[in-house]
Amino acid sequence: MKAKTVAILESRLGSQLAELISKRGGQPLLAPALAEVPDADLDYIAGFVARLGPAPAKVAIFQTGVGTQALFSTTDALGLSETLLGLLAAAVVVARGPKPTSALRSRGVRIDISAKEPFTTAEVLAALQQVPIDGERVIVQRYGETNTKLEQALHARGAEVIEIPTYRWALPEDTKPLVRLMDALDRREIDAAVFTSAAQVRNLFALAVNLGRRDSLAAALNATPVVSIGPVCPAALTTLGIRVTLEASPPKLGPLLSALDELLSR
Repeated sequence: MKAKTVAILESRLGSQLAELISKRGGQPLLAPALAEVPDADLDYIAGFVARLGPAPAKVAIFQTGVGTQALFSTTDALGLSETLLGLLAAAVVVARGPKPTSALRSRGVRIDISAKEPFTTAEVLAALQQVPIDGERVIVQRYGETNTKLEQALHARGAEVIEIPTYRWALPEDTKPLVRLMDALDRREIDAAVFTSAAQVRNLFALAVNLGRRDSLAAALNATPVVSIGPVCPAALTTLGIRVTLEASPPKLGPLLSALDELLSR
């Protein structure tokens, strides 16, 4: 990785990833493609808790730690956290990965089902296969955007899905780093581009479309090694016609860095 320029589109862990790349001798180019915008509506959350009283949910699915924490922060502000905990005690609680697991345990919530690695929608659905949900209410904590695949699968099994928005993903207010990244890609100055979520891919291309640079971005990425955490992110890249050079497996930062190191040392 020595003296190689690596583009990073990660936001939350971007600085950490950049530091790890620097320690390996690489030159990180940090261009965050996501901003987490609070989206917890007090009235909606209050109404959601009230509606569940007479008609409790059979299942509650928590997809992210930050979203779980945001939900409880909102119910804290409303004085409804104890009510919510009581409703969850009567439901089958599903955690998609270690981060929502940690957030739930910090509130004393019993976790009935934990999705297996790599903690994607497919693992959540597989874990729920034996739980009867036809005609039942299922709560889904949203993570930045609606998980269409999850909701469609739940509806197909006859469930009534109640989504809880707590935050949403948007483009950062300052898009100059992303424009500088596009410029560097056009000049073939990037040795590898690292994507860690499908939303990063969509946001980067949305900005490129607005700037009239969609085709040049696609061409530049296809001339650059692209490293991704899978399986959802590579699928988003492939859909847009971008070849994925390497997919980290399992989809974690450690294997991602190892794959990147191996790729750039060839």
